[in-house]
Amino acid sequence: MVLQTIDWVIVGIFFIIVLAIGWVASKTAGKSSSEFFLGGRGMPWWLLGISMVACTFSADTPNLVTGMVRENGVAKNWAWWAFLITGMVTVFIYAKLWRRSGVMTDLEYYEKRYSGKAASFLRGFRAIYLGLFFNVLIMGSVTLAAIKIGGVMLGLDPWVVVVGASTVVVIYAALGGIKGVIWADFFQYGIAMFGAVYAAIVALRQPEVGGLNNLLSSLADTGKLSLIPDFTDASVYIPLLIIPVAVQWWAVWYPGAEPGGGGYIAQRMLAAKNEKNAIGATLLFNFMHYAIRPWPWIIVALASIMIYSSDSQKVMDNASKLLSSSDLKPHYEAYIESYDDQILPEEIREKVVTLHFEKNGLTELRNAIPEVHPKYIKHDIAYPVMLSKLSPGWLGLVVASIIAAYMSTIGTHLNWGSSYVVNDFYKRFVKPDASEKQMVAMGRITTVILMVLAGIVSLRFLDNATQAFNILILSGAGSGAIYLLRWFWWRINAWTEIVAMIVATVVGVILVVFVEDASVANNVLDGFTMKLLISISCTTVAWILTTFLTKPENKETLRTFYRLTLPGGPGWKRVVEDAEADGDMINEGNKGQPWEMPIQLLLVFIGCVVIYSSLFAIGNFLYGNTLTASIMLVVAALGTVFLFKSFGKLRAN
Repeated sequence: MVLQTIDWVIVGIFFIIVLAIGWVASKTAGKSSSEFFLGGRGMPWWLLGISMVACTFSADTPNLVTGMVRENGVAKNWAWWAFLITGMVTVFIYAKLWRRSGVMTDLEYYEKRYSGKAASFLRGFRAIYLGLFFNVLIMGSVTLAAIKIGGVMLGLDPWVVVVGASTVVVIYAALGGIKGVIWADFFQYGIAMFGAVYAAIVALRQPEVGGLNNLLSSLADTGKLSLIPDFTDASVYIPLLIIPVAVQWWAVWYPGAEPGGGGYIAQRMLAAKNEKNAIGATLLFNFMHYAIRPWPWIIVALASIMIYSSDSQKVMDNASKLLSSSDLKPHYEAYIESYDDQILPEEIREKVVTLHFEKNGLTELRNAIPEVHPKYIKHDIAYPVMLSKLSPGWLGLVVASIIAAYMSTIGTHLNWGSSYVVNDFYKRFVKPDASEKQMVAMGRITTVILMVLAGIVSLRFLDNATQAFNILILSGAGSGAIYLLRWFWWRINAWTEIVAMIVATVVGVILVVFVEDASVANNVLDGFTMKLLISISCTTVAWILTTFLTKPENKETLRTFYRLTLPGGPGWKRVVEDAEADGDMINEGNKGQPWEMPIQLLLVFIGCVVIYSSLFAIGNFLYGNTLTASIMLVVAALGTVFLFKSFGKLRAN
């Protein structure tokens, strides 16, 4: 589509406002590393909560949700809806612990909880492993979405999108630090949410869709609308619901949904004014993230099914069979490595390419965007294809909303990643005597480097949003339980985490590179789910054995950590009793107070009920199920009242 003058004016105003925010924030961001990375630890809950949700409102998330809905229906979203449990655990159990710890980054935690060279190695290695490798992969995935959107909507070459999209965000993130990022997030979230809602309205107005009622009636028999997987088919409900809810939320490390909090979520909690603001911020984030935001994307995804329907199962099966034949298989494998049809013999070139899109159910999408490079055409590209239907004027607003979604995510990841590299690697190992001015300068340099690397990854190594999501999930499988238990069980040590990290990475690489999905799949679980369970099992066994076969941390480290964070509970009983026997009253802060875990777990449960009820109340209203929606709304309201009445019972400053 061609942007009209009004569209360019809107986009230009958006850029000016964002740059102005970065410039204003730069006046205080350069004062110290605490200002640059944590905003001086004085940020309010409402601003931090919106910043968290703005960060996860990235340009790739609508694409990811669209791909899920088109391939497996609305119920496929349980792959990330299940992480709400992690979120509620963070809200009511871990948020105040993080704020109480007083660390600059969550990696600094390692040398407070553990001791010796193992703790130092863990901190330094993960600073590079997460701050560079994982962070760049995430930003590459987000930038890939920008490439697809720019190509579909504006006909821009990938490199143009990468350079154009990253320049402004690098400027304001480098200038304003976390404070600039957070205030920009607040502005960008409103723009992004408006754009998502309006895109859903436009999608429903398309002649092929004919409004919400026609959309629902047309897809009623497809199974795409169901909020819960089909419980008559174990191969559907076990991987889509049971595994995420029973296993995935506690066992898997994933950025933004780390068990026990971590990453940029921990950064926001550490930037809060106090423990109560840390709790309030994470609660607001989880409500907005899970209950409010998904439905505009889901509506667009469902509308895209009507306009660009997938090939029939018969066509897909036939194409898959033909491409597996001895005469076509070598040519097809060569094609999907480069997506360059010129390497194919002329006589089979068109046949192989056609069968490729039929195999993946993408024929209609391909026909709609023949000018887009084949490697980018997956089901997730349907979202930007639907956005291309916007009319002039409104197009500028929605383009600005997409840019806002992209920039809010990238800005956060740039600051978060640079905080790891600067605080946990550069200052800790390279230049321990670095001044505050030098740390801020290094933070700005690292911000630029991270963005360059993310652009390279998006251009050369990624094809679709689901691909990156799967890589991240598998690489962190099995380590999640450690992040929950390390606060409450004294016996976990640095080697526990080192071994878990190594085993998860090695097993993940082996499963991705050397094991075909079909070789581990069975009648109930698909290949990826089986790989996930294998990785979780191997990693969990490895870290449990390591914990009991290695020495615990020294008593001075354990006592100092306990005195600082006051986690309480039976998991620290031995440490507390030994300390008191030595006259060290490390539990003085909890004296006469009952352990809070029972009420915290109740609040976690009620919090999940409130947000899931809100999510499905909105869905049922859209589906026309007014009675069900009303009941869920009442449940959500009652649960909310209970939460706020019980909140005061938590001991938080």
